[in-house]
Amino acid sequence: MELLRKWLGHPEDIYNLLRFKMGGYRAVMPRMDTDSLGCGLRTCYRYLNQTSRSFAAVIQALDGELRHAVCIFYLVLRALDTVEDDMSIPLDVKVPMLHEFHSHLYQPDWKYTESKEKDRQVLEDFPTISMEFRNLSKVYQDVISDICHKMGVGMAEFLEKKVDSQNEWDKYCHYVAGLVGIGLSRLFSASELEDSIVGQDTDLANSMGLFLQKTNIIRDYLEDQLEGREFWPREVWSRYAKKLSDLAKPENIDVAVQCLNELITNALHHVPDVLTYLSRLKNQSVFNFCAIPQVMAIATLAACYNNQQVFRGVVKIRKGQAVTLMMDATNIQAVKAIMYQYVEEIYQKIPSTDPSSNKTQQVIAAIRALSLPAGPMASRHHYSPIYLSCAMLLAALSWQYLSTLARATEEYVQAGDN
Repeated sequence: MELLRKWLGHPEDIYNLLRFKMGGYRAVMPRMDTDSLGCGLRTCYRYLNQTSRSFAAVIQALDGELRHAVCIFYLVLRALDTVEDDMSIPLDVKVPMLHEFHSHLYQPDWKYTESKEKDRQVLEDFPTISMEFRNLSKVYQDVISDICHKMGVGMAEFLEKKVDSQNEWDKYCHYVAGLVGIGLSRLFSASELEDSIVGQDTDLANSMGLFLQKTNIIRDYLEDQLEGREFWPREVWSRYAKKLSDLAKPENIDVAVQCLNELITNALHHVPDVLTYLSRLKNQSVFNFCAIPQVMAIATLAACYNNQQVFRGVVKIRKGQAVTLMMDATNIQAVKAIMYQYVEEIYQKIPSTDPSSNKTQQVIAAIRALSLPAGPMASRHHYSPIYLSCAMLLAALSWQYLSTLARATEEYVQAGDN
């Protein structure tokens, strides 16, 4: 019954879950016809769906040939990331692999069959992926190869060193996510679905990636600790604890939350760039592709801010909340309203004694200046009371059915995808 109580507290979630499952998601993610694809491309899309539940649907909703380019781009980087993550590969083997990985795109028979990672199929069947890479237009090939090369070099650099300064945090996030944003932006412009400025402004594209990556790193503190990984910058956490793992100790919870708030404030500085970037996009499928992860990120940061649960378990946004964000974030004004809503939520939670409180208030003021509507702040939800009443009645009568529905919807609405 706990699930029912949660839904009754958020009736718009019930309405949107129903609307989403009964066909509403097709407005954001129309179904792709795979019957017309060749065998190699069908295999690539199968791998895409196996390795990414949250990105697969929005990639397949992209228009025209851009869809295939982004699919192959994702799989190439997933293969590279699988090499980086595989702790069974000795460093003297892994470092050259990362440096040279981009060259394998032009070697029809290259594959790696000794990985122990869960996504190893993208390495074992790399010949299929590289073949479809070589079938892309040269303008797409050049972007994918260049980003793959730069990312491999960056990953190798951070294999044996931890993230110390905030500048190094930005650098690490650039290698693993900012470069993805830059590569995608160049693909958008190469497809001519977006203006050339989108691909040329690498600072804004980099910020798009950094905002997502920093959100994941902040949210995943406990998971990374359990796996022996450390991505929070020493320059920040060392002001609050002797060891990063100490933040998870109950006696350190107050300073742990202060450290958390400082990192969230750092991440919020990317939001103005995110809004400027999104305001330049013209193609609807590209806008949806870019906007959905960003609004998921701001909602996740709002849930994490000043929240002790980050150090005790997993903090996630509600499934219905995620669906609502996906269905709302289809134009720049809606995205600005969403950003405004969640930074206001953060603002209301700023403790007066928090060491970062002034900086948090300042960055929120900057975001407000970009996202505050001209008129009174209106709700993003315009549901008739009768619809909400019916949805609540349906939940009361059929909550078990809705529980199954929520689980089925999960493949579309994962809030984060590392």
